Amino acid sequence: MFTFETADQKEVRRFRIAQFNGRPATVKSGSATITGIVRSVMEKEASVPPRWTITIVPMPQKAQPALRPASRVRPFAEDYL
Repeated sequence: MFTFETADQKEVRRFRIAQFNGRPATVKSGSATITGIVRSVMEKEASVPPRWTITIVPMPQKAQPALRPASRVRPFAEDYL
């Protein structure tokens, strides 16, 4: 799990919407980019300005699709013309 803290209300709104809809959300932390399902968005009530702690469960990276080999018929099509 990846946990971070933010004070940006627009970002918190985006994560709450992603959590409600069950969609993955992406966060950039330094040079790392994490994509996953939002598990919780909790407000720290004793802080000024208001801050939120967001927990994301990372999703496994998708494997790159294998490229199909080129058709072997095409190079010889000129011979039949």
